[in-house]
Amino acid sequence: MKISYKWLQQLIDLPESPEEIGRVLTGTGLEVEGIEPVEAVPGGLKGVVIGEVLTCEKHPDADKLSITTVDAGQSQPLNIVCGAPNVAAGQKVVVALVGATLYPTGGEPFVIKKAKIRGAASEGMICAEDEIGLGTSHAGIIVLDPNGPVAQLPNGTPAAAYFGLEDDFTIEIGLTPNRADAASHLGVARDLRAVLNREVRRPSVEAFLVANTDLTLEVRVENPEACPRYAGLTISGLKVAESPDWLKKRLQAIGLAPINNVVDITNYVQHELGQPLHAFDAAAIAGGQVIVKTVAEGTPFVTLDGVERKLLASDLMICNADEPMCIAGVFGGKTSGVSESTTAIFLESAYFHPAWIRKTSQKHGLKTDASFRFERGTDPNLPVYALQRAALLIQEVAGGAVSSEVVDLYPSPVADRPVPVRYRNIDRLIGLTLDRAEIRRILESLDIRLADATDEGFTALVPPYRVDVEREADVVEEILRIYGVDNVPLSDSLRADFLSDFPETDPDALQFRISQVLAANGFFETMTNSMTRPALNEAIRATLPNADVTLLNPLSEDLSVLRQTLLFSGLETLVYNLNRRQKDLKIFEFGKIYSQAGEKYVEKRRLGMWMVGNDQSESWATKGRPVQYHDLAAAVQKVLTSLRLTVTDSEPADPALFQYGLTYRLNKKPVVTLGLVKPSLAKLVDLKQPVFYADFDWEYLVKQYSSKVVFAEVPRFPEVRRDLSLVLDKTVTYDQISRLARQAERKLLRDINVFDVYEGENLGQDKKSYSVSFILQDPNQTLNDAVIDKTMQRLMATFERELGAVIRK
Repeated sequence: MKISYKWLQQLIDLPESPEEIGRVLTGTGLEVEGIEPVEAVPGGLKGVVIGEVLTCEKHPDADKLSITTVDAGQSQPLNIVCGAPNVAAGQKVVVALVGATLYPTGGEPFVIKKAKIRGAASEGMICAEDEIGLGTSHAGIIVLDPNGPVAQLPNGTPAAAYFGLEDDFTIEIGLTPNRADAASHLGVARDLRAVLNREVRRPSVEAFLVANTDLTLEVRVENPEACPRYAGLTISGLKVAESPDWLKKRLQAIGLAPINNVVDITNYVQHELGQPLHAFDAAAIAGGQVIVKTVAEGTPFVTLDGVERKLLASDLMICNADEPMCIAGVFGGKTSGVSESTTAIFLESAYFHPAWIRKTSQKHGLKTDASFRFERGTDPNLPVYALQRAALLIQEVAGGAVSSEVVDLYPSPVADRPVPVRYRNIDRLIGLTLDRAEIRRILESLDIRLADATDEGFTALVPPYRVDVEREADVVEEILRIYGVDNVPLSDSLRADFLSDFPETDPDALQFRISQVLAANGFFETMTNSMTRPALNEAIRATLPNADVTLLNPLSEDLSVLRQTLLFSGLETLVYNLNRRQKDLKIFEFGKIYSQAGEKYVEKRRLGMWMVGNDQSESWATKGRPVQYHDLAAAVQKVLTSLRLTVTDSEPADPALFQYGLTYRLNKKPVVTLGLVKPSLAKLVDLKQPVFYADFDWEYLVKQYSSKVVFAEVPRFPEVRRDLSLVLDKTVTYDQISRLARQAERKLLRDINVFDVYEGENLGQDKKSYSVSFILQDPNQTLNDAVIDKTMQRLMATFERELGAVIRK
């Protein structure tokens, strides 16, 4: 959930910085996951000031250019060449200084530099509104009214101050499902009120007025269980248009796209107060009736997104005399929504039973801001206040007049919830005896009234919008989160008898260690969604051992199954970055894969590594070099080495996944597969570049890791190197050479390495040459020529016999 810092300041005094407010909210349980600045215009007009044109003369070598001197508050006037037809001496203008970065409307950012234009020096730019992102006009430069507010401002005043640009901050809160009360700016302000002991300013609705009753509709609720309260009114004579800047900026600050002034106000009030609203075009309400009811199973209904849906018998609908108009609390209908031709609306504000909305939302796979709130529980006492607040704002931005009395169908008002509380239980659960007056202050600041107070305890009267406070322990939790967990001192005698023996290998510590190894080698860690498209699993179905795990209530068709491989998660991450011109990428992820074997669900942890682009960036000393298989193989080897594992057994990688590659085996079990991903699989996510991928069986590798460190004495006797050049069939792999060499000489052979590969016509068709070095060493004595020669003869004989090798001299 996103909150606007400036919007929050309208409800409560906040001299603290957004970062300080973030820490306060996190302490109350509203964990702040991020704070992002929101600029009123891109760049914030940094380096753009108010200036005055002192002189203006025609450029001698260009008919459409003028040479000006401008007082921009610098030590000396600036010489600026200007191409605008309306520039003249004596004007107050907007000047971009050298070094300023401008973000033009619909164009790419650019930096103002000193320049020579047709031989004349230019030390800045006099700006048009589109050049600084303030509008779309390019007819001429911005000329400020000399008799207006600019008359009081000295030259050099930041343009942002003159235009009243107000930067904002988006505070993103990881809202837990139980805190439906905080799903609004007012809800967040209530928590801040309790912690900071300040007043909350609820928007006034005193100006609300029913102008006439010319557009009175019949409103009826036929299912009061699903809709305990339904309120509404009509507004006529309004004009649907673009929203004013203040409204658009508030919505954009929390990630919402403006639509029109009426719909934007309903969204604004929803995020301000936490009460969803819906506006119907009054002309679409057939028979002048609004009926809240269920309809027949299978009734077709086209929602705002143009999709026809078959309704369930349990779907609560807002209907007119002839047909459904809206899925209550979830999604509006295509034919009854507000459009540019709308001149009158019926504005709805209701309290729907959470269970009904939750069931409909899940069955249809519809998740909206309204359903998010209704299915968790809204305030049944808020609809009329929210309705009046929205009506006033709609009249402010769209005109019109309230043309009916407020209809409020609320047959069984929801009372406050009584919860008995004992002081001794508060002290016991918190571990601290709090002042009784402080307990009262905290609870009352959270709108929880105290009744029947005695020395032993009281009855907490919990407002119905606090759906998460039902028991005595819940009330104690409210006291503690506002008092502050950090303010409860630790006991002097902490004990840890409940801790079991620690495992020999800590998987988390080992994972962190490997993450550091990969990061040190230029890899970036990613975390991706475990849900994926069914088509991606289907593309590699033949390689999957088990069936997919299908979600019962998927968010969408594209996220309806759990992944059975990390491959596509990484490829989608690469595509996202490549589309943003990040060309050379090395990433890794520790993630889980899921499958279903019969009735059993299987969950495994894997490590994936991906490389694309250049391994070595272009510089003055070296040319850029594309990633190769061996770059990935080297990185894989570093992981295995860090795990203290030596893997020598390998086989070709699965051709269904890889164009080429290897699978390494440890104890006859596949532990890592690496290679070039098949282009046909990469194209499934629109990736057209070659990408190398490695897939580790992380859980098995963790089991094989030993934390014991083995030390060995430095060998006293020198090692010896001998080289062989082998002419072989092209089908022979280096792995075959390595395996045969280690089988033929187990005692003296310490290492083997290929240092050259050659192919040419002089070798013969389908032939290649490997130049291989062999490192020999005896830990007990110095090797003599006789032993070395005997060993090499044995190796050569093995290669000739098993591989048909020709030894080149």
